[in-house]
Amino acid sequence: MLAKLLTHALFGIEARPVDVEVDISPAAMPKTILVGLAEAAVKESTHRIERALVNSGYHRPIDRVVINLSPADFPKEAPSFDLPIALGILAASGQLQSDRFADYAVVGELALDGTVRRVKGTLSMALQARQDGRRGIVVPVENGREAAVVEGLEVIAVGSLAEAVGHFSGMVDIHPVAFSWSDATQEYGGYLVDFSDVKGQEMAKRAVTVAAAGRHHLLMLGSPGTGKTLLAQRIGTILPDLSPEESLDTTRIYSAVGQLPDDAPLMLRRPFRSPHHTISDAGLVGGGSTPRPGEISLANNGILFLDELPEFNRRTLEVLRQPLEDQTVTISRALGTVRFPASFMMIAAMNPCPCGFRGDPKRQCNCTPMQIERYLAKISGPLLDRIDIHVEVPPVPFHELASRQAGTNSASMRSQVQAARERQFERFGKSGKDFNGTMSPRQLRQHCQLQPDAAQLLRAAMEEMGLSARAHDKILRVSRTIADLEGATDIAVSHLSEAINYRTLDRNYWSS
Repeated sequence: MLAKLLTHALFGIEARPVDVEVDISPAAMPKTILVGLAEAAVKESTHRIERALVNSGYHRPIDRVVINLSPADFPKEAPSFDLPIALGILAASGQLQSDRFADYAVVGELALDGTVRRVKGTLSMALQARQDGRRGIVVPVENGREAAVVEGLEVIAVGSLAEAVGHFSGMVDIHPVAFSWSDATQEYGGYLVDFSDVKGQEMAKRAVTVAAAGRHHLLMLGSPGTGKTLLAQRIGTILPDLSPEESLDTTRIYSAVGQLPDDAPLMLRRPFRSPHHTISDAGLVGGGSTPRPGEISLANNGILFLDELPEFNRRTLEVLRQPLEDQTVTISRALGTVRFPASFMMIAAMNPCPCGFRGDPKRQCNCTPMQIERYLAKISGPLLDRIDIHVEVPPVPFHELASRQAGTNSASMRSQVQAARERQFERFGKSGKDFNGTMSPRQLRQHCQLQPDAAQLLRAAMEEMGLSARAHDKILRVSRTIADLEGATDIAVSHLSEAINYRTLDRNYWSS
């Protein structure tokens, strides 16, 4: 007897449909054969499934069982095939009769006692099931709320093999899992930190506001303990809330790698990733024999914070150059090509020298010119060119640290950012894909009109500082954002002057 069910397999963060076909025929000796390019985790599932069937009160077939996972040329490597295979065996052996197999996709890992355990990538699978026109999807209880965020799809959450059998046989009525965007946003969308926690550093906060408003990349340069990390950790509090589309895109990535928080059905706060400087190339941009997202994809729609930037391996930093421009990562393997989203704000922090106290008014720098040059040279010119804003973060005076007066808070900064973003939405459309920081050359010519005196200032800066064409465009993009913050249509001298001042490291290299 033949049974057929639908499930899904992950490739990168995408879910691909897989047909589970189970055929049972008489044989002299009981034997289970699993075909369809199954990896080790799937091949081992036959032993788990046999014990789960018996321990759940069902009979193990004593005939020849052939399990086919189609398409056969696509590798299957997750334990999420356990539940559909078990249901297929029950249907093929006559222990389960159902007319619902064509309506529902099924995913889940089985324990030996028949309990259904959570699996990775449930959100991508639910999205694919809706795209395929399925009525619903059967998932583990722990994945129920995650899958329920997909509108127009019944999500049936089961805790055991017996519950799944009850649903497909019609003997148990399991209500679909409900989900409310407003309730989830209220419960999981807030922040516990605020920019008012950072004493002083008003100039740095201004640079952060500009960076957040136009989604520009930012480099903070300063001595140890001046507040660079505190500033970076609070940038998410001034960015607009994730839209439903952005939230789903980000959640898919975290779900695929198994990093979605246990208590949250989806990502409602902008991700903040801060990898250690010993991270590998593949860990940062993604890779592996089976492609897996890296830190820059986990920071999608959020912030990638690279602390102690010169301590990172130079080759590792260089692989950032293409994603910073394209906002995607393409990884090619023999089995196919995958593209991971990488639309993030890069925030970097570094000391001015190896000891950290170059230019500090209170402490003496003991580094030689050669040591300083070697330290700064770890950051290549092409990478530095791709960072829009460079800002110095000086030590905070004691009277500011001891002051009871609160500094600029996140609410006031967020209102400025939101107003500037609204102007960008009017300029580029409501898609949320285009920002001042990502304008194309054609958009630059169209939207970055300079007043005559501003054009003269830019020409002088280009000649005196020896800026590249890319740096020229970066200055125009930042100037456009500063003008948006002030509600100006054209870019004035004051806007351009502030943008030029944000090229700190360009000036340092030029003066050296």
